[in-house]
Amino acid sequence: MDFSGYSAVMTFAWTPHRFAGGALALDVANSVILRSDLQRRADRFAVPEQMDAFSVAAAEFSAERALFGDIQPVAEANRNGFLALREAIDAYFRRRVEGDDDRLLLAGLLQACARMLKQAASEATLEAATARSALRLLGETDRLKICGHCGWLFLDRSRNRSRAWCDMAVCGNRVKASRHYRRRREAAS
Repeated sequence: MDFSGYSAVMTFAWTPHRFAGGALALDVANSVILRSDLQRRADRFAVPEQMDAFSVAAAEFSAERALFGDIQPVAEANRNGFLALREAIDAYFRRRVEGDDDRLLLAGLLQACARMLKQAASEATLEAATARSALRLLGETDRLKICGHCGWLFLDRSRNRSRAWCDMAVCGNRVKASRHYRRRREAAS
């Protein structure tokens, strides 16, 4: 798989917002920022140290931390396979949210999961935990959504399934502030 279309980003802190997806597999898929914007898209895993730091942060912030506990970083030999798993997760679940249950994308996701589970040194590695998380998500596809602001995938666990943003404190506030600013500007003119 060719990842040359992704720009590298400088180091940054993995904060709770970066784990707003509600499942480890979605948080991994969301490590590509502005995925649909070819000019501004950035890969948070382009710097190997950031991928390693992600596993430590996932043990603290991931919604599935109780399932996976402390997660060891991806083995160097598995990094390309892990990135391919990330892309398979995003491709399948994004298309699923859009209403297309593409069997070829599902087959690709299952193959990527199987490959990582087979190659992982143990169940406690990021690649194995991510594969298991993706397999668990297959039973919750009716709760998957795409954030209306940033485009991240997330699980809507709200009672009435009305959540529109991955994180109300970040994306929700930005959308509301933008609307407010626009209304004030229109009223002034």
